Formats: sequence, structure tokens, C-alpha cells
Amino acid sequence: MTIIKVANETEIINKLASYVEKISNDAIYNNGKFVVGLSGGSVIKYLSEGLPKVTTDWSKWVLTFCDERVVPEDSDDSTFGVYKRSLLPKTDLKESQFITLKQGLTAEEAAKDYTEKLKVAFDGENFIFDLLLLGMGPDGHTCSLFPGHSLLSETHLKVAAITDSPKPPPERITLTFPVINSARNCIFAMSGAGKADMVKRILKDKEDLPAGRVKPENGSLYWIVDEAAAAHL
Repeated sequence: MTIIKVANETEIINKLASYVEKISNDAIYNNGKFVVGLSGGSVIKYLSEGLPKVTTDWSKWVLTFCDERVVPEDSDDSTFGVYKRSLLPKTDLKESQFITLKQGLTAEEAAKDYTEKLKVAFDGENFIFDLLLLGMGPDGHTCSLFPGHSLLSETHLKVAAITDSPKPPPERITLTFPVINSARNCIFAMSGAGKADMVKRILKDKEDLPAGRVKPENGSLYWIVDEAAAAHL
């Protein structure tokens, strides 16, 4: 694990963009494509501001979601919907490059459908992402994997449904830890004093919280934090 401390949110955006540029170009060179998992929350802001500065072959990108809410795409709760509005107009990415949730399904049906779509993207059952861009909630959750939830110990499903999310909306799909921890790269990026206590609990105190369970077995893990978020480290 590599902890990268920077001064402020602007530097987080720049640092994150530089990592994405390098990882994407390495993946395209080695594999002919770059498969990335996106998260919601502040990650959207960081990417919408940082990615337009990146030099990469956008046509080789395959964009998926670490988790997604089972809501209409025009809902404010749709992670894809926010990326569609805030990122697509600023880059050469096309909407068709996103692997999105099929509309009108239950959470369980949507998770199964998403698994099938990922099988196509990865040419098989082995989902090894080049990069997962992860967020962390105030309770230490990442993706839609919440403290104390049974999905923390899910080992069979690659994409799981959750219908009782403690954070609304309740119905979501999420990658599970076997997939997360098989990624080549995982990056957490966060800023602000509001994150400082949870950053300390995970990185310094090593509490058993979902975000702390992200430990890529054969990959790299980066935490990019600003001075405020890293105040207690």
C-alpha cells in the first residue's frame, strides 16, 4: 500500500489524473484496452476535472461501475447519469463505452445482467480490472459494501445485489471483495477534514472496516489524501 499525501483537493485531482494516465496507457499498451471501475461521490468531481487533461487513447477505454444504484438513468442517484452529464462532454469518451445497468430490473436481476456484461468485457469469467477508483463513506464503506453487512463475506458472486443499503437508495448492485482484490490497481482519493477520523481508523488503527479490506492480492493499492484528510496519520 502506498499513501500519497498532497496539499489540497486540487493536488488530489492532478495526482489522481496522472496515475490514471499512466495506468490506462500501460493497460492499452499491454492488453489493447483499459478496463476501469468507477465510483460515485467525490470521485466523480475529481475525474470530471482531472481526466480532460489526460493524454490517452480514449477509444480503448471500457468504463464500468464499482457499484450502482438501481434507479432510472435520469435520476440524480444514478452514478452513470452523473458521469454522463459531467464527464462525457469534456472528453472523447462515448456513452457506448460505459457498461451500464439494464433498466427496469430488480436488483438481483440487474446484478446477474451486469455479471454477464462483464463476462463479455473480460472475455470470460476472470474479472481482472486494470483500475478500480474507489470511494469511502463516513462509516468506512466502499462500493456498496457496508460495515456489518453479509455481503462482506460474499465469495461466490462477482456482482451482488443489495436491497437493504443503510444509505439510500436501498437497492444497488456492487462488486464483491474477490473481484475488488483481484484488480491490478485500486485507488482511494479523498480530501477534507471530514474524512480524517475514518482515514486514521483504517490506515493507522487498522480497524476492520470495509474500505480497509481492499487489499489487492497481486496488484497495487494507493491512498491519495490531502493534508486535512491525513491530519491524524
